[in-house]
Amino acid sequence: MALFTRLGEADLADLADAFELGAVRGVQPIAAGTINSNFAVDTERGRWFVRVNEGKSEADVAWEAQLVGALAGGGVITPPPRIARDGRPYAPLPGAGAKWVSVFSWCTGRHVGPGEVTPGAAEAFGAALARLHQVGLDLPVAWRRRSIYDHDHLVARYARFSASPDPSLARAIAVIGEGLAAAAAATAVRRGASQGIIHGDLFRDNVLWDAGRLTAILDFEQASGGSLAYDLAVCLNDWCWDGGFRRDAAAALLAGYQCVRPLTAADREAVLIEVPAAATRFTITRITDVYLARVDNPDKDFRAFLARCDAWRGPALGELRSLL
Repeated sequence: MALFTRLGEADLADLADAFELGAVRGVQPIAAGTINSNFAVDTERGRWFVRVNEGKSEADVAWEAQLVGALAGGGVITPPPRIARDGRPYAPLPGAGAKWVSVFSWCTGRHVGPGEVTPGAAEAFGAALARLHQVGLDLPVAWRRRSIYDHDHLVARYARFSASPDPSLARAIAVIGEGLAAAAAATAVRRGASQGIIHGDLFRDNVLWDAGRLTAILDFEQASGGSLAYDLAVCLNDWCWDGGFRRDAAAALLAGYQCVRPLTAADREAVLIEVPAAATRFTITRITDVYLARVDNPDKDFRAFLARCDAWRGPALGELRSLL
């Protein structure tokens, strides 16, 4: 649980005033996320999700707020940031230096597990992802900031452990090296896909469901400009995997997506490159951020994505190709 900042009664009262939330009735830290400090705050005007943005500049917070507000205004199922009394969609945390707070209306729902992704849920999610991409394509090109997880960044991370003598990393080092080389060799194909605004991290734990209905897409901190095929590939790696590739979920997700935004021929070609590339990316980041950092988080064991890398080197990629 990330809780780098604690909110006292005075802090909460100041924030409630800044965002015109009404009198505070209760607060509960949220045991989720690894970057920010998050809280559920109850006031006389309802329940709110309050996020203290840790380690971010005002420009970063403003960019994300602008993007999420525009996506919500375009019909993406995501709560827009609440506008503070001073007109900004965020406010400073009193007495905390350069820390900025964002507030969102509370969204009901829960995350689904890998075995709960029915074809119907996968189809609905695919349509929601396509809507996000479609709305993003209409936003200013200047909003497409560079992803911090581009190829060069991943290569640099890999270099930090590629010579490690740790026997637990031996196979991962070999597979990742081959994966990065394959991604680099396919640069032209990757660049040929449709480019727009991507979420970058749209795993199941960033989507809420209530009674079988998708109620919110959350957490746009890793959003950037990029390949829409890559964003789709990230989702295929998470939503269509339950100990192995789930063809039924992938078929439904792709069908839902293409009902809203048909893939171009270049997108289809790129997806087949991006799916193993995305698996390689998350293997790398889980090694550096969890395994090497000695973080006790079984849900983010790098071996889970190493298994996906192995699957895409086998018949699973051919199964996916047949669905495109």
